[in-house]
Amino acid sequence: MTMPLFGTLCVIGPGLIGSSVLRRLRAHLGLVDRLVVADRDPAVLERIRELDLGDIVTDDMQKAVENADCVMLCVPVGAIASVAAGILPHMKPGAILTDVGSTRRSVVEALTPHLRDDIAYVPAHPMAGTEHSGPDAGFATLFEDRWCLLTPSGDAPQEAIDRIADFWRAMGARIRIMDTDHHDTICAMVSHLPHLIAFTICGTADTLAEDMRAEVLDFAASGFRDFTRIAASDPTMWRDIFLNNSDALLSVLDRFSQDAAAMAEAIRKGDEKTIVETISRGRRIRRSLIENRQA
Repeated sequence: MTMPLFGTLCVIGPGLIGSSVLRRLRAHLGLVDRLVVADRDPAVLERIRELDLGDIVTDDMQKAVENADCVMLCVPVGAIASVAAGILPHMKPGAILTDVGSTRRSVVEALTPHLRDDIAYVPAHPMAGTEHSGPDAGFATLFEDRWCLLTPSGDAPQEAIDRIADFWRAMGARIRIMDTDHHDTICAMVSHLPHLIAFTICGTADTLAEDMRAEVLDFAASGFRDFTRIAASDPTMWRDIFLNNSDALLSVLDRFSQDAAAMAEAIRKGDEKTIVETISRGRRIRRSLIENRQA
């Protein structure tokens, strides 16, 4: 019989990521002995009870974490440090604290002053998601073949790192360990910038003259529809991501702006060679994503 990864796991914030973790654990019994789910929203907690995704469901954060072997924070990145500060004094010695935030540097800097020597902190970022949010948005296979990026500090116990890595492998994910700044730069490019562009394009369409705006929505082709799917994502979550990863995001946005200006100049001058090279580069990127099972 396989030993459980944790006796008690506490998930705080059962939205898309948190409820997907819970569903996976319900579908693969034996990975965790007991599931504690905490949130401050009574409606969220009631839905978790209806879905039977937790053995203990509560709005009392302190009691939720006191017997947990691992506490997983699935709250917006702007709230991670404050929630951690509130629960860390009540966690038992030897427990592991982790989160699923998609930005790292700002979270680590805000959270570090509250850490305890007898609590291991192992941040993890599952690179998976949809434009939907809330307990009903999750599904057990969300993390299948997706990357989960671990960014532990240099003094994090190896045993804790290994346990979090094993946990995410059990979720179906592939693991990569990297430092915080590298993580933030990578995520700014592959996730945060595309969302910024999608929100902006939809905003541009919304400001067109009313008659043309109606036609844009009526005749939206697949390219525009793809952008609107991304733009349907949770505003609070993405506000926090943009603000908490501003340095890396602005850096890649500057690079993108230069490349977009170069493409505009090529179109203006009829530079077919540059246009074809840029399109071909995009096709190569798409093929590589398919080969890497990320599309």
